[in-house]
Amino acid sequence: MSTAAVIELDLEGVVLGWVAAEGCVAGPSSPALLEEVRRAAESAVADRESPRSLVLKAAVRGLLRFGAYKPTGRGKPASEYLLKAAAEETFPVVNALVDINNLVSVESLLPISLADLDRAGTCRFRCRRGKEGESYVFNPSGQVLDLRDLILLSRLPGDEPCATPVKDSQATKTHAGSTRVLGVIYAPASLAREAGEAAERMGDLLARHAGASVCWGLLPPAGHG
Repeated sequence: MSTAAVIELDLEGVVLGWVAAEGCVAGPSSPALLEEVRRAAESAVADRESPRSLVLKAAVRGLLRFGAYKPTGRGKPASEYLLKAAAEETFPVVNALVDINNLVSVESLLPISLADLDRAGTCRFRCRRGKEGESYVFNPSGQVLDLRDLILLSRLPGDEPCATPVKDSQATKTHAGSTRVLGVIYAPASLAREAGEAAERMGDLLARHAGASVCWGLLPPAGHG
């Protein structure tokens, strides 16, 4: 993996696509990017009842279903929220970085976290499941997400949770001045190819539409084990 970011994967049956980007410009999305967002959202809605879409949705929910955590209601993966927003014609448009994240998520139907590396204060992370009592604030209103048994990304060395496939921590979210970011795509091992393709797609979009220098990959690497 690039020296820009290191992720320790401590879970079996989970793969992570990752994209590390620097030199990003997090301004408003260009007309060209907005057109790609529109096409991706429309395509996802048209395809949402297809066998492929239903298999992907079930696989991602199965990935999150563990112990006390149930991927239903407000606990659904972020990719499902985006698909619902697309169907209701309320797909969010925020800035180039967030719009790229959401485009790739609704296109791949895989949940993606996006963290500002400067706000995180580290380039080292761990992917694990949440422990009893762990939580974080996920929006400016102060709402809290219970992390028990949920797959999460924590920042090292303090092992402090900062992102999940459901909602990311407010503390490390990107903003208008973000220049260094880490994208993490969560998938079951059965969807390793799709996670890798989503990482490549995200890296390409960040380079073309946010002016970023990027590297991307898959954990564990293809062919591992």
